[in-house]
Amino acid sequence: MLRLERESSGLAVLTIDAPPLNLYTAALQEELLAAIGELESARPRALLVRAAGKVVSGGVDVSVFAEQADAGQAKVLFDRMLQVPERIAVLPFPTVFAAHGLCLTWTFEVALACDLLVASERASFGLVENVIGLTPTMGGTQRLAARAGVARAKEFVFTGDRYPAETLREWGVVNRVLPAEGFAEAARELAVRLAGGPTRAHAATKRVLAHYERGGVAEANREVTGIAAELFETEDLRGGVRSFLTEGPGKATFNGR
Repeated sequence: MLRLERESSGLAVLTIDAPPLNLYTAALQEELLAAIGELESARPRALLVRAAGKVVSGGVDVSVFAEQADAGQAKVLFDRMLQVPERIAVLPFPTVFAAHGLCLTWTFEVALACDLLVASERASFGLVENVIGLTPTMGGTQRLAARAGVARAKEFVFTGDRYPAETLREWGVVNRVLPAEGFAEAARELAVRLAGGPTRAHAATKRVLAHYERGGVAEANREVTGIAAELFETEDLRGGVRSFLTEGPGKATFNGR
């Protein structure tokens, strides 16, 4: 159901492949958590998350919810489901989600946990839990609000409508909308570019922005100088400075160390 592949470029590619609809199941959940554990223990320089098939996902297999006997049991399930995007969000390297088609519920919530969300012009998105009387449980509501505002998050979840990629780009949710033709390769090229960059600096940027999310500009300002100073212990910064001084800007190569 999942494939985790590593490339010589330093890029890891996590492919969701559970045909025909890539539905979220208990088995897929355990595979996801295992794959994230591999990424945490043997870190790539960047991660691309993608899906095989005609759609990114049709959502969650509703039988997962039917198996919950009461609120206490459901809380245990939801806590474990929430681990997936939460652990992806704090991975110390750039993460890119590529949405080529219909992207409902859990995959959209995972996409919102990634650093960059790129979409095909044919992609559409929805949080449709309202059809069974549920609210999203994997952080999608609040992550959508962080990108697009509370009012738009309410509209999105209340209506359960599907929104095209271009609308979400206008809202600041999708980073880039790319042509359908050649989409997979274009998304991969972006991820490879990030993998080849100063990934220790990218991880530092993620730490600074995490402080901003928790405490605004004031908290980020308290932390940024220490985080940036730590980069002077990396080969990438030392080599980047030498390259700039001897060869000029844009000539440095980075190894993620």
